[in-house]
Amino acid sequence: MELKLYNSLTKKLDTVKPLNNTVNYYFCGPTVYWYQHIGNMRAFFVMDSVRRAVKYLGYNINHVMNITDVGHMTSDADEGEDKMEVASKREHKTPEEIAKFYWDLCYKDMKALNIETPEHICPATSVIPEIINFIQDILDNGYGYITEKGVYYDTSKYPNYGRLSGMNQNDKLFGARIDVDEEKRNPADFVLWVIAKDNHIQKWASPWGVGYPGWHIECSTIGNKFLGEHIDIHGGGIEHKTVHHENEIAQNYAKCGHEVVDIWFHLEHLMFEGGKMSKSKGNIYTLSSLIEKGYSPLDLRLFFLSAHYSKPQNFTFSALDSAKESLNNLKKLLLKHKNGENSIKKDDILSLKQKFIENIADNVNSPLALAVMWDALKTYPFSKDIYELVLDFDKFLGLRLDEVKDEITLTNNVPKEIIELAEERKNVRIKKDYATSDILRDKINSLGYIILDRPNNEYEITKK
Repeated sequence: MELKLYNSLTKKLDTVKPLNNTVNYYFCGPTVYWYQHIGNMRAFFVMDSVRRAVKYLGYNINHVMNITDVGHMTSDADEGEDKMEVASKREHKTPEEIAKFYWDLCYKDMKALNIETPEHICPATSVIPEIINFIQDILDNGYGYITEKGVYYDTSKYPNYGRLSGMNQNDKLFGARIDVDEEKRNPADFVLWVIAKDNHIQKWASPWGVGYPGWHIECSTIGNKFLGEHIDIHGGGIEHKTVHHENEIAQNYAKCGHEVVDIWFHLEHLMFEGGKMSKSKGNIYTLSSLIEKGYSPLDLRLFFLSAHYSKPQNFTFSALDSAKESLNNLKKLLLKHKNGENSIKKDDILSLKQKFIENIADNVNSPLALAVMWDALKTYPFSKDIYELVLDFDKFLGLRLDEVKDEITLTNNVPKEIIELAEERKNVRIKKDYATSDILRDKINSLGYIILDRPNNEYEITKK
């Protein structure tokens, strides 16, 4: 089945049409100057979901993600200081040390969330020669110009500038403002190469002077290096739509003479209790901080799966608790099916699989795909057929369901008092003191919990 994604450029669902069945996929990666919070992790989860959808539907994939380790200013519109410079001053480390430290942490969190590794991960600083060549091509093709402060893209030369965001150049000032450059031809023109000040840490020689690349040029260059002049899918956060991606489109056209990306997709923000996450509000959480609170990375992944990427998702600890409980229930049902002895009609299995595929193919609708999985687990009698089907679904869901063990005892979110009573009851049952066992069971029941006996004196606790 063909994959359809909502294209921010055409404002409609478009079909992915790869050449030779291989999808060229680019996704904007992290700026490695600070810890990646769970909002960033949602972006990488969405990146992974689209990747998994592509593969689940039978395509091959060539996936590229950049690492921004130079050129990203404290404002996405290229104003302020370079974020790597800010981090270097803050921590008294070199930009290289900063980049390695925060990328290693980011990658560790991505692996914990079971995010697959792209075929190509490329730091911006590793392609400086290619960036310089790309900028030179833009200049040679008449789309750029040089000032005393750097090299700029001339937005007046590209008539479709603003199409992605739906604004023209007079509606919004898109571009870079490196200090105030009176030599800029148009307010919307953005920087390709910045002539560095003497005290700037990261800088390289170029035909236009010692300096460093603008933020936007790195993605065009890295995409071109690994994917060439045709990219099927390009994704990123909604905040990139009006500036970063708008500028990428212009740069690509200036070099190649045609549109490079077929489908642009954008994910919405992760909110916190209905508002934005911000350092000033103290509501920014990392994956590590959630683990310290007793949640697993896969609790967070299941929470992410419950909302469509194109809609803002509201994070609350109550919602994460629900995801944690749901994951526990999922594992319990999965084990029951694994040990089940019933057979399911082949047509029913095929029907469930078809529904699952249809939801993935329709703009990667993970909430509806989850609903099909729950329907399979809850509606049908316990059967290895359902167990194997759900493991197949997990190729997209990424919940590591193949790692669920038979001996698992799921008591998450159960008060310590109840667990202690359950352990006491387990001990008296081993001694065959069933009268005391019944008393303890009734006591657990009176406190609002049900204890179910399992083989080998194990048990399962559920809330009434």
